[in-house]
Amino acid sequence: MSYKMIVLDLDDTLLRNDHSISDRTKQALMTAQENGVKVVLASGRPTFGMRPVAEELSLSQYDSFILSFNGGKIIKSQSNEEMFSSTLSIESVHKLYELSRREGVFIHTYIGDSIVTEDDNPYTMRESEITKLPVNLVDSFKEGVTEPVVKVLMVADPDRLKEVEAKLQVELADDFSVMRSKPYFLEFTEKGVTKGTSLEQLIKFCGITREEVIAIGDSYNDQEMIEFAGLGVAMGNAPDDIKQIANYITDTNMNDGVAKVVEKFVLEAQLIQS
Repeated sequence: MSYKMIVLDLDDTLLRNDHSISDRTKQALMTAQENGVKVVLASGRPTFGMRPVAEELSLSQYDSFILSFNGGKIIKSQSNEEMFSSTLSIESVHKLYELSRREGVFIHTYIGDSIVTEDDNPYTMRESEITKLPVNLVDSFKEGVTEPVVKVLMVADPDRLKEVEAKLQVELADDFSVMRSKPYFLEFTEKGVTKGTSLEQLIKFCGITREEVIAIGDSYNDQEMIEFAGLGVAMGNAPDDIKQIANYITDTNMNDGVAKVVEKFVLEAQLIQS
């Protein structure tokens, strides 16, 4: 199979623990792009928090794409055009706020290029560190959210959040997509919006089939795109249930797992064909 697109989660997949890209991985991805393969970034991060990585990999030069907010937005790197955008209504966000109070967990969302919360907590601060977005600490979350948003996060201790996830995935099944991106981040987007559904839209636009796509991820918000792609890859540091749904398991994010996939399934294959 000749693959035409590589779709990459960021944190704990493309990026090492210090949020850098290894030289080997960067070289493999740049070579793939030079050979005509699209490299697409797909993350739960807001668009702002993905742009530095997109710039490092020169995505705009190769007319590629960003899937931000767990697929809530599809961005054309070259023009910064929003090809797709999904939002949650103000009423939906307020409903999630009430549920967060009921469950005793923290909550935040994004307005503009800032994180909005009324909860001063270490998990929201961790999100700020990852995305480089400032935290706007408001007196009232409901009064602070006066426009539709792309996604909402409930954040808490991983053991507690796992319980909340199990409960709310059932309770909110008709209204939201509910998934964890990290053990302490539980994410809510519009029903039916995932990295997988946005990837399906993107390949139609690009004229690429799902069989020609490699998708690589490490967590539960990557499940749909791993299942959708012709070659779905789980990182070596992924949980066992994500590994079970993958076609292939690579090395960890700290041991050039992405580079090894690109070299094996793209670069070596291109050499053989030539």
